Amino acid sequence: MKHKLHLLIIDPQNDFCDLPAAYLPTPLPHLAAITPALPVPGAHADMLRLAELIKQGEQGLSGISITLDTHQVLDIAHPGFWQQADADGSAVAPFTTITAAQVRAGQYQPRQQHQPHQTGDLSRVLAYLDALETHGRYTLRVWPMHCAIGSWGHNVHADVYAACKNWQTRMVRNVNFVRKGENPWTEHYSAIQAEVPDAKAPETQLNRPLLDLLTQQERIYIAGEAGSHCVKATTEHIIANIGAQHISKLVLLTDCISPVTGFENAQQAFIAKSREQGVQIAQSSEILPELLANID
Repeated sequence: MKHKLHLLIIDPQNDFCDLPAAYLPTPLPHLAAITPALPVPGAHADMLRLAELIKQGEQGLSGISITLDTHQVLDIAHPGFWQQADADGSAVAPFTTITAAQVRAGQYQPRQQHQPHQTGDLSRVLAYLDALETHGRYTLRVWPMHCAIGSWGHNVHADVYAACKNWQTRMVRNVNFVRKGENPWTEHYSAIQAEVPDAKAPETQLNRPLLDLLTQQERIYIAGEAGSHCVKATTEHIIANIGAQHISKLVLLTDCISPVTGFENAQQAFIAKSREQGVQIAQSSEILPELLANID
């Protein structure tokens, strides 16, 4: 009997991969060269290993889900949303952290508040920052604009996409694509729910269809980028919401994730805590035999 072995790939997108030159788009004379916006060291190698796993074990995989970080240009975690509250309204540099106290003190402010139809933006931002800091998971960080809808950076890494396309053709099944982050008013590291869900915005709330899909599986292999952020947040929310009886189904593929520079300890702590909670920790080569044994 074929077992339900599911691969969950978190944000395997160009903008997160430290791609070599051969993987970059050919520059156009009238446009700036396109490069990954937020490359994670080691991510390209992770994706090559993941693509090879899919290629070799494709007939043993019963399903694949891919989450896609998906943002607008104006997003609460992008520089274009913010300005410094000085005379020139200077831009806010990527990787700046912004707290509610700093906004109240007038150090930073949302750019849109100066538009007549956006007068409520400051109060909305403050409510968000207060809620975010109360939860204690993260402080708002302004990232380089990344994974913008319609951009090359939003696309899946070429080798992973090719492997998944072949899997779809051979197995006559579609990949389950899950978009997250389209709401510009909240950060959305996790594919399960936004950092601060909005009761009026269903896309920010608990992703029950994805959780229901995962509960039906016998094994859930987790890979993707970055291990310190979106993989971490998604796995934490799965553990918190899937039910204790399902946690042992989770398998974190540690050679198919990498941390954002400076957050190496966060990834290691996440892996250690996941193991303590009952998640299996493995490398892609260790789970390949299980996939091969699952071929009809």
